[in-house]
Amino acid sequence: MATVAASGRTKEPTSLSGLGRALVQHQLLRLDEASAIQRKADAGRHGFVDELIGAGHMPARQLAQFAAELCGHPLLDLSAIDPATLPTDLLDRKLATELRVVALGKRGGRLSIAVSDPTDSKLLDRIRFSAQAALDPIVVEHDRLVRLVERLGQSTTEQLEELVDGSLDEIAVAGDEQAAPDTSDVDDAPVVRFLQKVLIEAIQAGASDIHFEPYEKFYRIRLRVDGELREVVTPPLAIKEKLASRIKVISRLDISERRVPQDGRMKIVLSSQRTIDFRVSTLPTLFGEKIVMRILDPSSAKLGIDALGYEPDQKQIMLEAIRRPYGMILVTGPTGSGKTVSLYTCLNLLNEPGINISTAEDPAEINLPGVNQVNVNEKAGLTFAAALRAFLRQDPDVIMVGEIRDLETADIAIKAAQTGHMVLSTLHTNDAPTTLTRLANMGVAPFNIASSVILITAQRLARRLCNCKQPLATDDGALLKAGFLESDLDGKWTPYRPVGCERCGGTGYKGRVGIYQVMPITEETQKIILGHGNALQIAQQAQREGVRDLRRSGLMKVMQGMTSIEEVLGVTNE
Repeated sequence: MATVAASGRTKEPTSLSGLGRALVQHQLLRLDEASAIQRKADAGRHGFVDELIGAGHMPARQLAQFAAELCGHPLLDLSAIDPATLPTDLLDRKLATELRVVALGKRGGRLSIAVSDPTDSKLLDRIRFSAQAALDPIVVEHDRLVRLVERLGQSTTEQLEELVDGSLDEIAVAGDEQAAPDTSDVDDAPVVRFLQKVLIEAIQAGASDIHFEPYEKFYRIRLRVDGELREVVTPPLAIKEKLASRIKVISRLDISERRVPQDGRMKIVLSSQRTIDFRVSTLPTLFGEKIVMRILDPSSAKLGIDALGYEPDQKQIMLEAIRRPYGMILVTGPTGSGKTVSLYTCLNLLNEPGINISTAEDPAEINLPGVNQVNVNEKAGLTFAAALRAFLRQDPDVIMVGEIRDLETADIAIKAAQTGHMVLSTLHTNDAPTTLTRLANMGVAPFNIASSVILITAQRLARRLCNCKQPLATDDGALLKAGFLESDLDGKWTPYRPVGCERCGGTGYKGRVGIYQVMPITEETQKIILGHGNALQIAQQAQREGVRDLRRSGLMKVMQGMTSIEEVLGVTNE
């Protein structure tokens, strides 16, 4: 125990720090313990508090509470502070790192600083002299202060190097290597390696898009995987301009133009057999340029129709339609439902030496050798309609139009289908029957619709259950409410629910599967069209002919164990 003098106060050597003496006086430390801690601190050339907390003599929280009460200063929990909001220009970075203090803010001529030892007068004097301001010390826990100081003391380059961790092999990036403007204190090399790491991880994760998003206080990067956005990393805010410049350089965009949106393309070569294309779009926002990169993997169009998720009867109907000599096949669904991959899968099946195929797209997303692909450029006058007119003078067999947006395009496409050409295109409608009424609402004559359209496919993408799935305990009433038929409840199948594991990132889903409504245009359907029938009448006729709607097709995937009931209900919410 510490020795107590006649006056009732504990004796302590004068070499002890102010906080050490106070701990001894309040009998929170013995004199010999405090002296040993001080000697070790002096020998290691660090502070008393460093040694006290580092050796485990006292919890950091207890010490902070004691120091705050001792000196009458406020106590602050650093976990409630966002490091990105802290000022960086109130205190010299090297001095703050050396003394382990953090500037919290300045009001008038007084500077608020976070310290773990408010009794260290030498430390306070150095800060006061450097900042030329009166100080308001605020007590914080030492271990949290150390971590915060280390983070703030890192340069942006060092933070990027930590994110990259030096574990990446070089990959070839195609583009014009212009000189990017020096927009920050960030080195070019770490930014290049960091971008390369993000691109590779996005490809490995099976992402469809990469979002680079600058905000006022932070910068984040998100990936869209299986249709859902996931935040993957929050790099230093200071890299936003360097990173934008780097992406624009390799995408052949104007790096000096930051006021208007730009579109470009780039590619990376993973191996001699595999090249990945990226469609790049920039958008000026309040706090910098947001960049979205769409990942275009040409191999997705070569997976074959079996990999898309068609049921056997749907696949047979589709194959018979695309092998016909002429007519129009329409694929419909919302953005991101896989329409482009479906169309390119059909084109890949038709892509033979004896067939001339031309496509008009905005822009062409997948490069398919043997297919004549045209990028629409409305500013230059190259619209879908203009491209279609040109195609008809190029002796085509198969024409693919990226999207039918207006009456002029629809008319030319239908005339092409009526004059001996196979035409494939997309429309944005909810299901197959409403596609026919959409064409009529555009102004296309019912006769032209009935005589040209031979097949309509509506589609959605549902997330596929991971192998960690487990049986779902449910009753027949809930299954019937979800849309299953009485005949389905035969006990020969089991519904599954998502669980989550390391392979699927905890979501319970890995990959996606297509859900389709394949509706051939029969004579009875043509009569309804010619009679100016509505979408409900067409849907009822399709149902009588055995065409499954999207909900029913999705529930079949549930019965096969591919996806969950809630996923199907979500993507087919009609």
